[in-house]
Amino acid sequence: MKKDIHPDYHEIKVVMTDGSEYMTRSTYGKAGDTLRLEIDPKTHPAWTGVHRLLDSGGQLAKFKKRFKGFGSPT
Repeated sequence: MKKDIHPDYHEIKVVMTDGSEYMTRSTYGKAGDTLRLEIDPKTHPAWTGVHRLLDSGGQLAKFKKRFKGFGSPT
């Protein structure tokens, strides 16, 4: 590897959403820093297979109302 062109690669602590933690090597922050995850493979629907439909601010209701008559007649 060429000198002085690569980021510093060091150990950090990763804290999952359930409080479990592990050490890994990363270019994040400085040596010994802690990375706290808001979403991780234990809780995110992409990995768990559990999908929840959240209607924040009525967006789903607005969509259904807007496209109510769209498509083939029933």
